[in-house]
Amino acid sequence: GLVIDGRTLEHVLHDSLQNIFLELTEKCRALVCCQATPLQKSVLVKLVRSKLKAMALAVGDGANDVSMIQVADIGVGISGQEGMQAVMASDFAISQFRHLRKLLLVHGHWCYTRLTNMVLYYFYKNVTYVNLLFWYQFFCGFSGTSMTDYWILILFNLLFTSVPPIIYGVLDKDVSAEILMQLPQLYMM
Repeated sequence: GLVIDGRTLEHVLHDSLQNIFLELTEKCRALVCCQATPLQKSVLVKLVRSKLKAMALAVGDGANDVSMIQVADIGVGISGQEGMQAVMASDFAISQFRHLRKLLLVHGHWCYTRLTNMVLYYFYKNVTYVNLLFWYQFFCGFSGTSMTDYWILILFNLLFTSVPPIIYGVLDKDVSAEILMQLPQLYMM
């Protein structure tokens, strides 16, 4: 990781040192800014996102972190001593910094697998329904006649688009939380 303070960051953000700083940043896994102004933090996140084409995760706990959290791809707010401004501006909220590991490794993994399964499910559901309508048109001479009543169509969409997300959201856990915490390498999948 790389730790940088506000005075150094002010010099780095000038055009002459940006490329050297970005080369150094590429070799690091994390960048920690301390004693930096809100504007410096947000400019730094914008710089890393635009020049390195990297996904940025910003973690903050106060009002001075709001602009950085909003500029990042993923913003995490920590509720605490400095108020709730960071939490209100963030995508995710945690109560303590130590919960960040579980948020990323466990809930991030589960969220990604759930979303990919649901995208595949909706694709399958729509292909099935459209395929059924397509073949029905051969039997009605491509007249555009509706195959089903509207209430059946509404019931079909209601059942097949509301029940599976609830089931996936509650029950789908491909790997247990304990294993995900013990093996962070699974996050890379």
